[in-house]
Amino acid sequence: MFRAALDALSSVLFPAPCRICQAPLTAASSIPICLECLASFERLAGPACQCCGRPFLSAVAAQAQEPLCHACRRGVYAFDLARSHAAYNDPMMKAITLMKYEQVTRLGNWFAARLAERVAENAEALAADVVVPVPLHPQRQRERGYNQAELIARPLAKLLGLPLRTYLLVRTKPRPAHHRLTRHERWQTVRGAFATRTGTQVDKLRVLLIDDVFTTGATLDSCSRTLQQAGAARVMGLTVARVVPNWTSAGHEGNQ
Repeated sequence: MFRAALDALSSVLFPAPCRICQAPLTAASSIPICLECLASFERLAGPACQCCGRPFLSAVAAQAQEPLCHACRRGVYAFDLARSHAAYNDPMMKAITLMKYEQVTRLGNWFAARLAERVAENAEALAADVVVPVPLHPQRQRERGYNQAELIARPLAKLLGLPLRTYLLVRTKPRPAHHRLTRHERWQTVRGAFATRTGTQVDKLRVLLIDDVFTTGATLDSCSRTLQQAGAARVMGLTVARVVPNWTSAGHEGNQ
C-alpha cells in the first residue's frame, strides 16, 4: 500500500517522461525508464554457443556434441566463456546510450543486478576471483567523466562479493573518433590496444571481464589475450547486451 501511494505521489510531483518512449513515468524508480520499456529488453535465453553465448537459430546445433557457433569452432576468441543479458535491440541501444553519453549513471546498478542473475544461473562456469571492467583510453574517460563498464562492474562486484580491480587493465591505444566502424575496423582498432599495469598481480586469477555491449567480440578478445599473457588462469566476458545479426522481436535469428 505504501509503495502504491509513493508511486502515485511520484507521478503527480515528478511527471518526467520515460527517456526511451517519452510516456509519463508512473512508478518511483532510480532510473528514468518506464516498466514497459524495461520489459522490452529481450533477455537472451535458449540454445546458444557454449563458448561465446551466441543464440542458435536451430535446436539441432544445440544438440551437437560440442554446441559451438562458427566463430568458436574456428577458435576466433581468446576468452574462455562469454555471456550477455539481452539482445541489443532498439530499446536496449537507447538505454545504453543514456548511460554512456547522457550521464544516466544509475542504469549501471540496474544492469549489474541483471548480470548478477546471469552469474547465478552459470555459477560454476562464471566462478571468478576478481571483476575487471574493460577500460577506456584515459583521454576518452576524461572527456566522458566516467567509464560505463566500471559503472556496471562496481555494483556487480559488490553483489557477487568479489574484489573490483579497475587497475589491472589499461587502454593504450585510443578508439577512432567516429562511432560507426566496420567489422574489420573493430578488430583492427583493439589489436594491441590493452596492457596490464606494471606491478599488478594477474597470475592464476580467474577474471570476470565486464563491458556494456558484445558487438563483434573484438574488445573482449583483445582484453582476454592481454590478461592471459599476464598469466590469468581463466577469463570470462560478461556484457549487458549482445549484437545478434538478423535478430527479430520474436527472439530468433535469421540466416546465419
